[in-house]
Amino acid sequence: MINSEKTFIITTSILCLSIAIGEPVPFLMQLDRWEVLLPSIGISAMHMQLLHNGMVVMFDRTDFGISNISLPGGMCRFDPSDTAVKFDCSAHSVLYDVVSNTYRALKVQTDTWCSSGSVLPNGTLVQTGGYNDGERAARMFTPCGYSETCDWIEFPQYLAQRRWYATNQILPDGRIIVVGGRRQFNFEIFPRPDYHRYKGSRFEFLRETSDGDNENNLYPFLHLLPDGNLFVFANTRSIVFDYKSNRIVRVFPEIPGGDPRNYPSSGSSILFPLDETKNVMEAEIMVCGGAPKGAFSRARSQHGFTRAISTCGRLKLSGSNPIWEMETMPLPRVMGDMLLLPTGNIIIINGAGSGTAGWENGHDPVTQPIIYHPFDRRFSIMSTSSRPRMYHSSAVLLPDGRVLVGGSNPHIYYNFTNVEYPTELSLEAYSPPYLSFTSDSIRPKILTNDKIVGYKRLFNVNFFIAQFLTIYLLSVRIVAPSFTTHSFAMNQRMVILKLLSVTRDGLTNSYRIDALGPSTAEIAPPGYYMMFLVHAGVPSSAAWVQIE
Repeated sequence: MINSEKTFIITTSILCLSIAIGEPVPFLMQLDRWEVLLPSIGISAMHMQLLHNGMVVMFDRTDFGISNISLPGGMCRFDPSDTAVKFDCSAHSVLYDVVSNTYRALKVQTDTWCSSGSVLPNGTLVQTGGYNDGERAARMFTPCGYSETCDWIEFPQYLAQRRWYATNQILPDGRIIVVGGRRQFNFEIFPRPDYHRYKGSRFEFLRETSDGDNENNLYPFLHLLPDGNLFVFANTRSIVFDYKSNRIVRVFPEIPGGDPRNYPSSGSSILFPLDETKNVMEAEIMVCGGAPKGAFSRARSQHGFTRAISTCGRLKLSGSNPIWEMETMPLPRVMGDMLLLPTGNIIIINGAGSGTAGWENGHDPVTQPIIYHPFDRRFSIMSTSSRPRMYHSSAVLLPDGRVLVGGSNPHIYYNFTNVEYPTELSLEAYSPPYLSFTSDSIRPKILTNDKIVGYKRLFNVNFFIAQFLTIYLLSVRIVAPSFTTHSFAMNQRMVILKLLSVTRDGLTNSYRIDALGPSTAEIAPPGYYMMFLVHAGVPSSAAWVQIE
């Protein structure tokens, strides 16, 4: 027997179909599901980045203490400035192979706590900042085979300023902008300009949005816009920023409610898919969740946990008078991760129902993701995970359409006993309803594709599908994999490409697509993307393409 609460959760995704066709649901079918992939990877996955070879780099911080995985070959690190353990033979980073569901230890030397990252056009992960001896560090990880020995390469004093709680964004020319950080009202460019004593550039907007010691503008939300400028959201305010000339070109109204949305209030934000099939390219932002003003100080002083924010704001950036349009989530959430699914829907996953980010500051874990359907502005409550994912959890979209979830450690050190929310070392995968076997007949399968896609250049994709309904239900989408930490998926973006034609091969029952690459590097910066075919709301597994 299924209790009434659980019945609502697992049937949400099929009720809409039932209502649409006017038929009752004859039986209950759980179309989405959770799966524990590994009970432990030895570390708590505070930061995650999917690479174009199907591996995921994960790491926490070096000053959590001894982790549960040893460095290989008897390696150790000696760090006299480490606040937890100065001689450490355990790892604080791992490389996870999605296909084989295995992992191996990586060696990171400097402290990566609350750092940021982006992937260069050649596929190398650039990871910036952190705490203590890592605050000015730049680290690079170049993908290799799982059995090979690639590892972190570090440049401990590379950055112009201390970067703790900063945000990164890949730029149209392949460089990376690194914005903010604790008491850093400035930004800098990676790789740094080739002149002496480069200190970055002042960014007074961050000073203006700082909220005292809490700040509430850390990990500012950055989105690269189709015109090449940046959308920047900090605390309650947002602007369009021309980083080349260091000037604000547009100021938007404050998000209604007056409550902060950035760390430690820790809401999240996404840029809606950019659609090349439309005559006019529109950019729209969404900001969801967070903690009300004063929640951080109340939690720290043990005066209680304040209910998280349940609202989302949508902001279309075009037009003469943009205004926030507010939505209400079915579940309040702080520290939730927002990811674009291949369908263009948005999943909000992980987090808490009350409190804020910070040590022991969160309560009431929210173990049910919600999926937001932008077209009809509808939320669906999904199935429940068995594992709370609180402070220091993360999530990324995988090429097979699942969402990889890891991390959660709301304690100063690793702590597994006598605490309400133990340190979580496991990995889970969440499968949205579109991965149900009930959709297999209309699911595209990419057979071959052009590996390199040029701007405004024709490219081809060959695919198979058992039941092709119509070309009008088919789309080609590229998704930039995110660097996810602290409730924000940096560099995440989706572009819907222009589909020119679909032809059928009668002998093999396969199909060929002719499509156009993205128009500009401002719309899709150079680099590796997951390319999905979506048919009638059902995505294929992704093929990797390099935009150049």
